[in-house]
Amino acid sequence: MGMENKCESKSPLPAAVSSAPHQTGLDGEISSVQEISGVQPNDMDFSIEAGNVPEKRLTKKPLTISTTKLCGYLNKQGGPLKQWKSRWFIYEEKKCQLYYYRTSQDVNPLGSIDLTSAVFSYPPEPEEGIFEIHTPERVFVLKALNNHTMMYWLQQLQVKRWQHSSSGVRTMLDPVTAITEKSTQPIFHEKEECIEDLMPTVKTPTGLVGEAATPWQQTSLQNLSLKHPITELQNTVLSICSSKSLQERCVLQPEDPQQGVGGQSKDVPMKSVSDNSNSSQDLKAEKSTLINQKKEKRLTLVPSLEKMLGKECTNGENTARLQLEVLTLTEELKAQKELVMLLHKALEATQQEKRACKKFLTTPLEEDRLEFVRHKERCMADLTMRLEAQMNKNKELKQSLAMRDSHVVELQEHVQLLMQKNDAKQQVILKLSEQLSSFIAHPLNTVCDTVEADTLRNIQEKIEHLEDCLEAYKQQNKFLNCEIHQLTKLWRKSSEEEKGLLMKCAYLEAKNCQIESKYLVVLRQLQESADLDVSHQKMVKRLIDDALEEDMKDVLKLNPISEFDEYGFKIIPDYEVEDMKLLAKIQALENRSNNLRYNEMVDKPLRTRWTNYLGSRPSGELVISPELKTLLRCGIPPEYRQQVWLWIVQKRTKHIRESHPNRYQELVKKCEMSEHPATRQIGLDLHRTLTTNKLFSSPSSDAIQELRRILLAFSWQNPTIGYCQGLNRLAALALLILKNEEDAFWCLVAIVENIMPRDYYSKTLIASQADQRVFRDFVTEKMPRLMAHLEEHNVDLSLISFNWFLVVFVESLPTDILLRVWDSFLYEGTKVIFRYALALFKYKEEEILKIQENVEIYQYLRFFTKTVSDGRKLMNIAFNDMNPFPMKLLRNRRTYHLERLRVELAELERIQEEFTREQKECKDKDLDNAGSEDEEDT
Repeated sequence: MGMENKCESKSPLPAAVSSAPHQTGLDGEISSVQEISGVQPNDMDFSIEAGNVPEKRLTKKPLTISTTKLCGYLNKQGGPLKQWKSRWFIYEEKKCQLYYYRTSQDVNPLGSIDLTSAVFSYPPEPEEGIFEIHTPERVFVLKALNNHTMMYWLQQLQVKRWQHSSSGVRTMLDPVTAITEKSTQPIFHEKEECIEDLMPTVKTPTGLVGEAATPWQQTSLQNLSLKHPITELQNTVLSICSSKSLQERCVLQPEDPQQGVGGQSKDVPMKSVSDNSNSSQDLKAEKSTLINQKKEKRLTLVPSLEKMLGKECTNGENTARLQLEVLTLTEELKAQKELVMLLHKALEATQQEKRACKKFLTTPLEEDRLEFVRHKERCMADLTMRLEAQMNKNKELKQSLAMRDSHVVELQEHVQLLMQKNDAKQQVILKLSEQLSSFIAHPLNTVCDTVEADTLRNIQEKIEHLEDCLEAYKQQNKFLNCEIHQLTKLWRKSSEEEKGLLMKCAYLEAKNCQIESKYLVVLRQLQESADLDVSHQKMVKRLIDDALEEDMKDVLKLNPISEFDEYGFKIIPDYEVEDMKLLAKIQALENRSNNLRYNEMVDKPLRTRWTNYLGSRPSGELVISPELKTLLRCGIPPEYRQQVWLWIVQKRTKHIRESHPNRYQELVKKCEMSEHPATRQIGLDLHRTLTTNKLFSSPSSDAIQELRRILLAFSWQNPTIGYCQGLNRLAALALLILKNEEDAFWCLVAIVENIMPRDYYSKTLIASQADQRVFRDFVTEKMPRLMAHLEEHNVDLSLISFNWFLVVFVESLPTDILLRVWDSFLYEGTKVIFRYALALFKYKEEEILKIQENVEIYQYLRFFTKTVSDGRKLMNIAFNDMNPFPMKLLRNRRTYHLERLRVELAELERIQEEFTREQKECKDKDLDNAGSEDEEDT
């Protein structure tokens, strides 16, 4: 593993300081997010089979918290050679970090281990007491004296991590995030849980944990951290200063044990500062003052020897403590001697440099100085050359040494191999000699007894080894169960907090879209206003240009969207007119705002209802019921739309498909063999189909070819209709959703022959004309003010609504609203078209009433359906505000207007026949007159 981490700039409390344990309860509080729809998230169950862990749920009880401060000596594996080094570890409550020092008297840590995201584990079979702490940055390998101490450390670290997570910062929602505060329960509520007792509490090991713990491996120079020499030097200096101060105080004031350590430590360094101030410079005095402050801090933090001597104890105990202190100081003194030697060498080099500089400065003449500099340069060049030569020589020596070492290693391995072979041969000889002697003594029983004894011995050893392994794995399994259980709780907690943050972001983004949309609407109104002067008009024009120059796809900040939706429709249409571009962006912002607002409150609960509904029918066969009708009116989630549409189409065309199983394949073959009269018209309409959809944008695309075959097959399927403009759009939408050529064909058959009235797509379109008159009657009843306003300005509704009914709003509504209309239309029939057509006029009734010009009304009605952004509001108007809407009334009015149209058509045909007959008679009479005139001329 790597060496110790770099120490932080802000050091934690010293390792030796004793503080009261942090009394944080283990009954942590985990926030949970309640769905706005009232659906509670299901708890996740993790069942892990362990050796002795029962299958039933364990009884919950709080885990015992140790009152001993979590600190002690552990071995840490580090360095390129993976050596074990003794370190003093101490847990810091506030930061949830495990700091480690070289000794318990050090002030500055060598590094720290962040436990907030750490995972603990230990291998069952290797050396005793080894465990690992996995962090996102690295893996720390530690070693305790025994397995008992290891399990204590692991369990306490788990407890500390859980305490820190439970007492951490909760997700705080602003008042603006209270989306459903008035009508629903709060988003977050906390509940108390306690950690399950998956494994028994490990008792505190005596003398190995806590502030009184002693190093079980004596500190030596091998434990010095080469990665942090500055920290080691600081800790050593502070340790020596504190030790000297303690010794002086023990000698000078042995009878004053009650005096504080801090007060005594301040006098000694201040005296040294005052003695040196007469002979030192200001910089040295300031440095000495900083050192004295560090000494004061060290003497206030490190547990002093005077406190130990002040207690009422026996002379033997005091002697033992003093001997231990002497041993520690002796080891530190050895280390300090080496450091002093290094400092002496550095001081000598500095003094030589100082003498050279002084000689240079004292030289009076410039020529002498120049000559001195040149001499120094020549010396430097010479030294550089010598250094390079020495480095090359050193490199060659290292290479030769490496080669010799490798050769020595090979020889040693060869010698070791020969020795092993020799030992093996000696053992074989001894065993054979014993067998020979036993065989000579007992020729019959010796062989059997030897084989049985060896076999039993091997089996017994294997059994003992397996039992040890089994016990180790059981213990490891218990610990891992506890670890997984705790990590699962932490994951649930973080998931709930993340969900709350996402809800908050979605709501804020929706508000932002609303504000930006209102801002663009205001700009559009200012642009249309005639009261602004020229400067203000230019300013408004510039603001609109800036808004249009922004990328419309950046409406989504968190989840960038593509240019097309999942069905291939263009999300934001391209318009050449500037006013239409502004409306397109306003519409995109409003759609995004509505989608964000409805996502949590409506869409997710609706998706859950559909999942439960379809999940209760594993065969995929749906049942006609009020529940299904309600779900279809609310809309089908995209992942289930193909499945539900296919079931509805199969239900409506079941009688035809059963009588002709391979009907579509036969019709396709017929199209290849003979050409239908409508082939040319179909070819012309193919390239005008769903121009905003990327799947139909290329003439050579597969969707265009599939649509051609569907329309030609239908023209042979229903010769009475053949082909009518509008069928191409119905078939194209069915092909996009069902994603199968044959299923789209049968969907077109179901719409034309089963759902729509007869003669709806005939040459006369008589049923379509009758529906326009029925629609006009409903508008008069439901919205009399709007109808009066349209009649006052001579506006014919059928010019706008006829195409809606003929193609069921294809290319008239936004894609998400259009598909929701089709979800209900395929199931309920044409009544849905009337409901949504009325709802569209009701949705924009107030805006239409404000327009007072005939041309402006027609221009507004031409594109106003594209500005409808709130599909949920439109659905409520269609299925709630338009009630009552009985189907019987629709049939009666359709029959009435259909009869009147037939009478009118019959009268029109009679007039046409009379006109044709009169024209023919006039033509014959003209021919007769022309003939008589020719006779007269002759």
